[in-house]
Amino acid sequence: MSQAKFEKAVSIVQGLPKDGPIKPTQDEQLYFYSYYKQATVGDVNIPRPGLMEFTGKAKWCVLRLTLIPTTRILNHSLLCDVFGLDDASSRIMRADCDLHFVGFRDAWKKVEGTSKEDAYAKYVEKLLEVLRKADTEEAKTFIAEIEAA
Repeated sequence: MSQAKFEKAVSIVQGLPKDGPIKPTQDEQLYFYSYYKQATVGDVNIPRPGLMEFTGKAKWCVLRLTLIPTTRILNHSLLCDVFGLDDASSRIMRADCDLHFVGFRDAWKKVEGTSKEDAYAKYVEKLLEVLRKADTEEAKTFIAEIEAA
């Protein structure tokens, strides 16, 4: 699988609207994430965080939730100030972020040892599967774009 096809597939996945007709499942999103990281970074290079390691988890969660990178700690007052959350919502959001961080990191860890070329192929093949399942005109256009890359 070529790097060009992989890069085209990545741009398609990243450009899919949340409410569009092509909706990868949560498992498919984890799959895309894990093979993207394996292709672009290689084997997992971050330790699995402990229960009290908020800084690392906060960086990932804020990036995921607001699309801006940060190294600030997700604490109660930050969540309330930044996201306008009350106490209960702040605690739920922190717990959700803990699960997201561990889930994404662990999904990546499962594909450890996969070569860059195999990661490219698995990512592209999964997207083609998702697009064929969607069976829309937009999906057919995306398939043609990937095949032409």
